[in-house]
Amino acid sequence: MKIVDVKSVPSAPNPHGVDARKIYDKEYAQVIVLTLKPGERLRKHITPVDVFFYVIEGKGIVEIGDEKEEVHADMLVESPANIPHCWYNESNEILKILVVKMPRPKEATRLL
Repeated sequence: MKIVDVKSVPSAPNPHGVDARKIYDKEYAQVIVLTLKPGERLRKHITPVDVFFYVIEGKGIVEIGDEKEEVHADMLVESPANIPHCWYNESNEILKILVVKMPRPKEATRLL
C-alpha cells in the first residue's frame, strides 16, 4: 500500500505561479492538487488529454471553451482534451481542486 500525505508533497514550479502538488503520476493518469489563494487564477491553457476537476474546498469560476460557471466544493467538472480552459478564485477563501488527467499527457500544456 502506498499512502501520500498531500501536505508533504512539494509544490512544483508551473507557468501559473500557483500551489500545484503532483500526488500521482502513472502512464494511465496524473493527479494534481491545486490550491488557489484569493485573487489567484490559472492562465488560459489547452491540455492535450481529457481532464476532470473535483472541487475539494471553496468556490471558484471555471471557464471551459465558451462556457463559464461558478462551482463550489463537492462539484465535478469535465474538461475535454484540446479545449481552452482556466480557473479563477474571486472569493476571499482558499479554492482547492483535485485535477485528474487521463492518460498522463505526453505533450506539454499550451498557454494561450
